[in-house]
Amino acid sequence: MKGYIKTKVGNVGIDTEVIAQYAGSVAVECFGIVGMAAVSVTDGFVKLLKKEKITRGINVVLTDNVLTLDFHVIVAYGVSIKTVADNLISNVKYKVEEFTGLTIEKINVYVEGVRIID
Repeated sequence: MKGYIKTKVGNVGIDTEVIAQYAGSVAVECFGIVGMAAVSVTDGFVKLLKKEKITRGINVVLTDNVLTLDFHVIVAYGVSIKTVADNLISNVKYKVEEFTGLTIEKINVYVEGVRIID
């Protein structure tokens, strides 16, 4: 599915995969985020995703050019989860809306694990 932005000379289509890739790169730059997570449905294990597979930890729903983003993240041990989630939400909302020109209605953050950072 694509989001569309109307311009003076035509429409610009943005694929949800592009939005997920950009949102993921913004999210992993946030303080306290170790990375995106993939949860195995069959055995319940959580796996830290590498940068090239970052979009597997993000779900983008686009309805009438309005976005809903779900992030499955792993946070650093010892940080406030609420502070990390608030930081992620505000950074992603600002940067993704600026990047795409689309409105974000909701951002859900699911903390799938905690990791100790060396």
